[in-house]
Parts: sequence; structure tokens; C-alpha cells
Amino acid sequence: MDKSFLRSRNTADINRVSARCLRVVVYFLLVFYAYLLIIRDYNPAILSVSFGIAVIFALIPTILVSVFKQEEKKYTRHVVIWSMVILSTVLITELNTSAYPLLLFPLFLASLYYNRTFVLYAALLSSAGLLASAVFQIKFPELTINPAFHEFDTDFLLTIIPFLMIEATMAFVAFFIVDRNSQMIDKYIDTAVTMQENENYLIYAFSEISENKSKETGEHIKRVAEYMRVLGLASGFDPEYCDKLAAGAMMHDIGKLMIPEEILDKPSRLTDEEYQIMKNHVLYGEALLKDCPGEIMRIASTLAKEHHERWDGGGYLGMKGQEIAYISRLIAVCDVFDALTSSRSYKRSWTVDQAYEEILKNSGKQFDPAVVRLFINNFDKFKEIHRRIPDKKQYF
Repeated sequence: MDKSFLRSRNTADINRVSARCLRVVVYFLLVFYAYLLIIRDYNPAILSVSFGIAVIFALIPTILVSVFKQEEKKYTRHVVIWSMVILSTVLITELNTSAYPLLLFPLFLASLYYNRTFVLYAALLSSAGLLASAVFQIKFPELTINPAFHEFDTDFLLTIIPFLMIEATMAFVAFFIVDRNSQMIDKYIDTAVTMQENENYLIYAFSEISENKSKETGEHIKRVAEYMRVLGLASGFDPEYCDKLAAGAMMHDIGKLMIPEEILDKPSRLTDEEYQIMKNHVLYGEALLKDCPGEIMRIASTLAKEHHERWDGGGYLGMKGQEIAYISRLIAVCDVFDALTSSRSYKRSWTVDQAYEEILKNSGKQFDPAVVRLFINNFDKFKEIHRRIPDKKQYF
């Protein structure tokens, strides 16, 4: 997680909120259109066209965000403001001063983005829209339902200038409000990033203690974390959640802290009794983490408990199929792949291709077939991670 990601996520959230606001405007426009059509003696053709244009522009941000999923793009906020400016300009052109309050709406939407320059930008567009509306009424009165202006004279200036001054005043106020809020947002983002970095450091340090106890290296937890990130993204999770998956994956073997070293480091085959003790590390891990607050710790607790479960039910706890959490089915592949391709005091490492064949052979038995397909599709990324983060200890 970094500052640019948090800021882009904040912008994406605001784009979704803005699109939702404009959907509400659509409902208002439809009701208002019906009211004017029934109550007021307006030209129905011109009224219908003007409100139709307004509705179309009000829906453009929703189409962009909900249909084309462009909420994270920087240009989306410009589309939001331009849509609202055009919408308000059309309505004040046709409905005159009764629709003038709509000119402030682009300013309100712009202030949501915590960007001072964007507020001034919206105010400038709204002012230009007001002037364009007045000029249109003078030049094309036959296309206007209730024109306020018929020629460029003193009345034109006396009407337009006060509204421009109101727009400038509101922009000035919004500028300082947004300035203050943007400073608060920046402080929040800096604090959130610092806390996340500190949490990740502590998670890694704590996890490395458990790895070192069993004479393994911190590179194992680094690789497993990166493998989890790859499969998380391939599963369709958003990058923020994949960061949490990677952090939680570092803790999957934390329960080994409770296992005697003579069992962890035994070079020969474990006895049945020793194997039962070893299997308990999944329960110890869950017990250590389950009451810790935060989503990362909830993820870590699940992974610590279920990372040795098998799709066919032959794992440590006998869970099978959909009973196993999806993220635990992901780490099962990640953990086994890394275990196979790593040297330990009791075994030599396999090649990545040998490990690949072993994962495929156990699809539908040890591993969820759907997860194995993701592994196959992202095998090049697994190989790159394995090459980039080698073990520091050599056993043979």
C-alpha cells in the first residue's frame, strides 16, 4: 500500500459517489419534467428535448463508472464536472432563473475531490456556461422556452454580473474549505501508510522468528507472500486486499513457535506421536491470531489454521472442498510449491518444473482444480519470484 494507491482509491470512491448523485438528479429531472409538462404551458417539444439532453448528460458518469469501470481513471472526474455543467447550462437556458441554483452543483461536486485547482476549474466552467446560456437566449430565442434576455443591454449585465459574483464567492469559500480538507486527507494518508508499513514490518519480523526456529529462512515467507499476491490478483481481488493476503500469508506457520525444536529439526521421519504434535501447529497458529484485531490478522488466522487442508479431505483437520476457505486453497498451492522448490535439512530442492508437475498431478486431490488453473496461467510469475528471492542458507 502506498500514497499514490490510497489517493487513486479515494478518487475512485468519489467518482462513484458523484455518479450516484447524478443518478439522483435524473430522478429529480423526470419528476420536474412531468410537473412542467402538466402544470406549465411550455412548448412540449422544446421541453422534452432539453430535459432529454439533461438526462443523457446526467447518466454519462454512471455509464462510465458502472458499465465501463472507469472510476479509477483521472479523466472521469472531468467527465463528471463537464456533464453537470452542460446539464445545468441546458436547464438554465430553457427555464431561466428558476434553474440558476444548478450552477453551484458542479462546484459542490468538484469540492468532493479535495483539489483546490479543480474547484476553480469547475467555477470557471459554470461561469462560462452561464454566459453561453445568456448568449444562446439572445441569438436563438425561438429555441428557448422562457428567455430572460433578448438583447445585450444594461439589464443583461445587471443580471449576469451578480450571478458571476455569487459563483466567484462560492468558489472562493470552497477553495479554502477544500484546502483545509485536503491537508487533513494528506495527513490521514501519511498516517495510514506509516501504520501499514510498521504493521508489515512487525508481521515479517514475527514470522521470521517462527521460520528461524525451524532452521528455515525468511525468504520462504517472502516468496509465499508474493505467490499469494499473484494468485489473489488472478482471482480478481483488488490490489489492496491482495496486499493484505500477502501480509497474512507471512503468518501461516506462526504456530511452529509452539512446536519443540527436536521435532521441527528432526532429519529423519517423524513418529506417529511426533507427527500429531507437528499437526497441532495449525491450531496453535489460529489460537495465537484469532483474537487479534484487523482484517490482516483475520486472514492470517484463517491461513494459519487451514493451509495444510486438502481438497479431498485428507489434510490435518479433515476439511474438504468448499469447506476450506478460498484463500486457504490459494496458500495450499503457494506453500507446497515453495516447500518443494526449497532445500531443507532433511531434503534437497526440486526444480520448478518438477514442482509444477507435482501440483498438476494433485489437482482435484490435494488442490482445488480452479486454483491449479490459476497457478498454470501464472506459472511464469511463480518462476520469476522463485528466481528473484533465492534462499540464503545452503543445506547441501
